[in-house]
Amino acid sequence: MLPIISAEERLKERHSAKVGLVGFPGVGKTTQLRTLPPKTTLFVDLEAGDLSVKDWPGDTVRPRTWQEFRDLVVFLAGPMPTASADQAFSKAHYDHVCATYGDPAQLAKYDTYFVDSLTVLSRLCLAWCKTQPQAFSEKTGKPDNRGAYGLLGQEMITALTHLQHVRDKHVIYVAILEEKTDDFNRRYYQLQLEGSKTALELPGVLDEVVTLAVLKADDGSTYRGFVTGADNSYGYPSKDRSGRLDPIEEPHLGRLIAKCLGQTPTANPNTEHTN
Repeated sequence: MLPIISAEERLKERHSAKVGLVGFPGVGKTTQLRTLPPKTTLFVDLEAGDLSVKDWPGDTVRPRTWQEFRDLVVFLAGPMPTASADQAFSKAHYDHVCATYGDPAQLAKYDTYFVDSLTVLSRLCLAWCKTQPQAFSEKTGKPDNRGAYGLLGQEMITALTHLQHVRDKHVIYVAILEEKTDDFNRRYYQLQLEGSKTALELPGVLDEVVTLAVLKADDGSTYRGFVTGADNSYGYPSKDRSGRLDPIEEPHLGRLIAKCLGQTPTANPNTEHTN
């Protein structure tokens, strides 16, 4: 029988949001962690720079290598059905990691994975890629940067896409935004990541991409806000697949996720005002 999911069954499913949170350094991206419920949020701290949230009372994991991050992803997301036994994210990989980390039932308490940041993660991944056979010329045995960067794009997109496929968890990816100029001296913005493949492809697989920025009001004063519209006048990367967001939203990630899902935000006693 064809495994059809009825509309009634689909509507009963717990829905989640996959969000890319980007912004310039120091704008307050990591601090958005404070707007999420600490008891149900897992902070994946890749930067080891959690001074701004050092008193946040939630759980944290700190992978320090690309291999550790891949192990964490397969533990959080489960095995990938299409992966062969010798590949990352396979059932064999999952079983091996569970033997180390324990029963994955311990993850049931979490509603949200907050991954900070992809900028650092891409550097960890590139360092690993440069040690792999694809990073060396078959003819000369010398390092081949094209091979390393090609592998980097494959590894990053595979891992991040697999994690964001977890249906019942919100997944937040934080990344630094940088300003660039093209050959015609026109300004544009892009994610600060090693290689170009991840920066180009990741926004397409996420539900929401929001830029946290300092904006100017009509009276000349400044304020922080989430830029969410794809055709915004600032040129910031953003998209809203939910269709529920205003072009500029208040800088409160918890309430933004609730609005994306058409829900009423629940009170979070640990939330700080972020304006």
